[in-house]
Amino acid sequence: MTLVQLEYIIAVDTYRSFVAAAEKCYVTQPTLSMQIQKLEESLGVKIFDRSRQPVVPTEIGEKVIDQARTVLTESKKINELLQAEKGELTGDLRIGVIPTVAPYLLPNVISTFLKKHDKLKLQIWEYTTEQIIQELKLGTLDCGILSTPLHDSSIQEIPLFYETFVAYVSENSSLFHKKMLSSEEIADEKLWLLNEGHCMRGQVLNICNYKHNQAKEGTFDYNTGSVETLKRMVDLNGGLTILPELSISTYDEDQIAHVRYFKAPEPVREISLVTPQNYVKKQAINLLKNEILQIVPERFKTKRKKEVMGFAL
Repeated sequence: MTLVQLEYIIAVDTYRSFVAAAEKCYVTQPTLSMQIQKLEESLGVKIFDRSRQPVVPTEIGEKVIDQARTVLTESKKINELLQAEKGELTGDLRIGVIPTVAPYLLPNVISTFLKKHDKLKLQIWEYTTEQIIQELKLGTLDCGILSTPLHDSSIQEIPLFYETFVAYVSENSSLFHKKMLSSEEIADEKLWLLNEGHCMRGQVLNICNYKHNQAKEGTFDYNTGSVETLKRMVDLNGGLTILPELSISTYDEDQIAHVRYFKAPEPVREISLVTPQNYVKKQAINLLKNEILQIVPERFKTKRKKEVMGFAL
């Protein structure tokens, strides 16, 4: 049994294909298949059911693969010890970020982080919460930045900051002339929402127990994953939308004129750095956390868990 063989069975389990697994491992498919067969012979069990497509692990294969993930994770910690001893940071750091955070937080973080750690390669994907959790469990991401709590015992959450939600209101809305809003006041407004699968959609609906009825005035139902598109729809079609406060940091005076804060208690979401419980690249992840904390406004770091509207899924 070798670490390479364990890497191969994990790859097949992740991608459910010998061909795709070989591509990801940068070997030929016959080489990968031969090594897995050797491992199966040495263990005296079949790890994969090759009669099914996509390929799936056998019952005992699932247990072997779970243990293989643990073994590989622990083996990678040796390299971390050596890096820490040498005082260097190299390799890849794979990060998943939800779309309602990524464009407003990461550009500044990335530029300063890479200047300090130029030997480290960042790989970043914008995924939904569900995708990030899945990729963390598969080992294809090292960490994620998303809204918590997740209520998942296999995931570790490191709270970073608490971000207020604000309303972006059309000048044609009856709410435009109000200085601050309550959650009850927006319940009957035309509300533009992110599409299904985005955690912020559920958070917004929970702010005011809103019953989505976008087409009640004979308009249309618009599905988007972009916060910027929501703002644009309000500008062109009226109504309002709910935005995370970081997204308005670059607004000009005309745009800020459409922003309304909520009366206390303000709706707030918790943004956390998340990892598997048993994870590697701790030094790089900790440095990333520190860089984020230097970027976000100081008031975001105040612990306001009683106000958090973070319904993660």
